Amino acid sequence: MMVSARATAFLTAALAASVATCAEDPRSWLERMEHALATRNYQGIFVHEHDGQTETLKIVHRVSAGEVAERIVSLDGSGREVIRQNGELTAYFPDRRVVLVERGPEQGLLLTDLLRLDATSAQIYRVGAEPSTRVSGRAAHVVVVEPLDDLRYGYRVWVDESSAMPLKTQLVTATGHVVEQLVFTELSLPARIPDSALLPAVSARDYRWMRHAEETPVAAGAAAPDALWSAGHWQSGQLPPGFHLTANSMQVLAGAHTVVDHLVFSDGLASVSVFVEPGATAPDAPPGAPAPATVTQVGSSTALSTVVDGHRVTAIGEVPPATVRAIAGSLREGFSPTGGPAELSAFGFRAGAGNSPGRRH
Repeated sequence: MMVSARATAFLTAALAASVATCAEDPRSWLERMEHALATRNYQGIFVHEHDGQTETLKIVHRVSAGEVAERIVSLDGSGREVIRQNGELTAYFPDRRVVLVERGPEQGLLLTDLLRLDATSAQIYRVGAEPSTRVSGRAAHVVVVEPLDDLRYGYRVWVDESSAMPLKTQLVTATGHVVEQLVFTELSLPARIPDSALLPAVSARDYRWMRHAEETPVAAGAAAPDALWSAGHWQSGQLPPGFHLTANSMQVLAGAHTVVDHLVFSDGLASVSVFVEPGATAPDAPPGAPAPATVTQVGSSTALSTVVDGHRVTAIGEVPPATVRAIAGSLREGFSPTGGPAELSAFGFRAGAGNSPGRRH
C-alpha cells in the first residue's frame, strides 16, 4: 500500500511531537537532575537569599569511585566553610576560631533534596512546567512542584537543558511568596577536581577543635540505665493530610544522661523531626487547653517547642508554622509502631544560614 507524502509528513510530525512531549515531561527533568547531582563533578558560585538577607557562597563537589567530597565556603562575612570527606563533616568558623567535626551525611551538603515524589506525595503535590527560559546565560526548563494546600511549601526549579543541573531553585508558599531562593551565577562541570580544591582556606592549627559525640541508639526493648529516664513510645492523633510516621527511635543525647524519643513525619517530600524529652513543666494554661508554644522561623525552617503530658516536645521542619503546630499537638504518650533508625545532628551546614534549595528535614 502506498503512503502519500502528506501522510508521511503528518506521521513524522506527530512522532516528533510525541518525542518532544516526553522530553519536556517535568518529572523526567527532575529525574535527570537527581542523576546529575549524584554523578557529576561540579563547582560554582551561588547566591542564597532568605529573610531579606543575601549571601554568596562557593561550592566544590567531586564524585570519585563512588565517594563524594564537597566543600562550601561563604564568600561574605565570617568566611566559614564546611568540608565533607571520608565520612566526616568539618566546619570551620574563622570568626570564632572554632572547628566542629561530626559524622558526615551520606548525601551532599547542598541540593540533597531531589524532589522525589512517591505515591502519597503525588496526591498532595501537583507537578507541572512553566515556559523555558534562561538563567545565567543557560537555557533552562522550569519545573513547578505545587502543594494542594497551605500546610507545605512548593518548589520551582530551573533545570539546565544541557547538563540537567539545577541553576536556580525557589521555595514558595501556597500563595506564591518566595521563602528562599538560590541562584548559580557561575557553574562548571570539570572532568577532574584536584584534592587541593577540597582543602580549607584557613590554617586552623590554633583553633579550638570540637568533636560532636555521636548519640547512642537505645535498642527496642532494652532497659535504660537507672540514671537515665526510660523514654516511652509515642503515638500521634490526627496528622496533617499526607503526613505519616517514617521513623521512630530512642537516643541518648551526647553529653547528657537523658533518653529522648526521635520521630520523623513525612509526606514524601516535606518532613518534620520531633524530639521528646522528659521532665518538662508546662506554664499555667486554662484547664483543657494546650500548653503555650514557642515558634521560631529562620528562612524556610520552623521550630516549635511546647510541653505535652509533662514532656518537652520540639518539632523542626522546613514547613509552615501551622504544620509543626499540628504535628506537635497531635502527640500523646502511648504505643507507637517502630519506624526505622533515626539520627540526631547537632550541626548541619545549609546554604547560607544555610538552607538547601530543595527539601530537607
